[in-house]
Amino acid sequence: MQMLPDLRSLFNIFRKNQVLLISSTILISGSLFIFLFTEFFYNSIEEVSLWVREIFGVFYLWLGLICVIFLLVISFSPFGKIKLGKSPPQFDRISWIAMLYSAGMGAGILLRAVQEPVFMFLNPPIETGSSNEVIALEYTFYQWGFTAWAFYGIFALVIAYSIFVRNEKVKLGSSLGLFQKFRFIPKGVDILTILTTVTGLVAAIGLGTTQIEGGLSHLSSREAGNLPLILGLTFLICLLAFISAWAGVEKGIKRISNWNIYTTLLILIFVFLEGNSIVILERFAESFLRYIIDFVALSLASGNFDPGKEFLTDWTYYYWAFWLAWAPFTGVFIARISKGRSIREMIWGVLLIPSIGSFFWFSVFGSSAFEMIESFGSYQNEFGNVFTSIFIFFENLPFSNILNIISILLLISFLVTSVDSAIFVLSMFTDDGQEEPRRRYRLIWALLLLLFCEAIVVLGSVKPDSNVLTAMQKFLIISSLPFAFLTLIMMTLFIKELFHYKKIKGKNQ
Repeated sequence: MQMLPDLRSLFNIFRKNQVLLISSTILISGSLFIFLFTEFFYNSIEEVSLWVREIFGVFYLWLGLICVIFLLVISFSPFGKIKLGKSPPQFDRISWIAMLYSAGMGAGILLRAVQEPVFMFLNPPIETGSSNEVIALEYTFYQWGFTAWAFYGIFALVIAYSIFVRNEKVKLGSSLGLFQKFRFIPKGVDILTILTTVTGLVAAIGLGTTQIEGGLSHLSSREAGNLPLILGLTFLICLLAFISAWAGVEKGIKRISNWNIYTTLLILIFVFLEGNSIVILERFAESFLRYIIDFVALSLASGNFDPGKEFLTDWTYYYWAFWLAWAPFTGVFIARISKGRSIREMIWGVLLIPSIGSFFWFSVFGSSAFEMIESFGSYQNEFGNVFTSIFIFFENLPFSNILNIISILLLISFLVTSVDSAIFVLSMFTDDGQEEPRRRYRLIWALLLLLFCEAIVVLGSVKPDSNVLTAMQKFLIISSLPFAFLTLIMMTLFIKELFHYKKIKGKNQ
């Protein structure tokens, strides 16, 4: 490993870089405030999140639907043929798909693999006339499907077009021409992007490390919720991610992503073969069909498809806020690895491949869990805990200890992939949009992410009835709101940019 930069050079970076200075000041101040006034901060975000839910909840739903429609229209239009750069694709399709999936979903598919479908099965959120099993899978598909990837796709599209067609730097603030006409807007957009990205990322790390601790505690028959252990795991994840990001995309991020996808496939195939494969396939097909048919009604929570405000707050609003928070860094990462592909290929790749993969994953684990519940005779909420449900699930299968150990290792590698991708992208934003940011920036962001992550883990333990999940549900709904409005503005300006491109291209022909 190259020598780490000394303190004087790090100080000079902050002094000369306004975006990094302001972003890091806010993050460090916010972390200290959480450490010092944890309960006050928790109560404050609880109150504000209720207000945001009441006023802007429906807006979140409409935004998700608009993003999906926007990408579909662009992909089917002549603009879909635009190639992102003049060179051939940088990565083969298998590696491209693996990096897409690992960066965009990651540890979440292990966190929710069993608990979410089971919750929907026992508490059907909507009434469609289908069986509870199909309703459970359909609603799970909705929350992990096209809308989530549309949020990512919007930012991937705007950034990819900016850096590979307009030859701009990797900075959201300079991605659209109109942003550059106003002096403070580019830096303001970049700072907002950085803060939103960090918030979404630390939520994922907090949830992931808590699940790893839950798994370790379950395997050792200890009570879950060991705060020092969670803090230690958070440090380990950030350290491993820093080492990977230091190595770069080819040497670090790509290799771990490939390990993630192959290991996930092996677990998926094993559970599929151990379960009732025919029933799993039937439920997957029926739920997928219902999801396509009901997509608009689900997206607007209309009529029988309205699960109620409390459910939407705990689930859908939170998910939409979470995907929005992940959209900047995931979008930039997708853009960077999609060089050489057409806009149409990138959109369809982003919308379809990871979504269908997630749908089959939840069908396999969800259907198998439904069958287990029936075999239990009396269900005692075995799959009710989001942090331990998958480990209890594996205990009902052969080779349970091996599966649980592999799952813990996979959780760690998924989190490392997400964090190293974020370190890399945040470094791009603050290193003047360089596609290969200098390593000193990677060190700075590894340290800042570690500090804020530890603060969020402490925040999640402030009350006996709270955890990292409940804290982040409230925090993300608030912090993603400004970015939701920015998403609408970006789509509008991007359409204008495309027609300007068409006009210039017509003159040159």
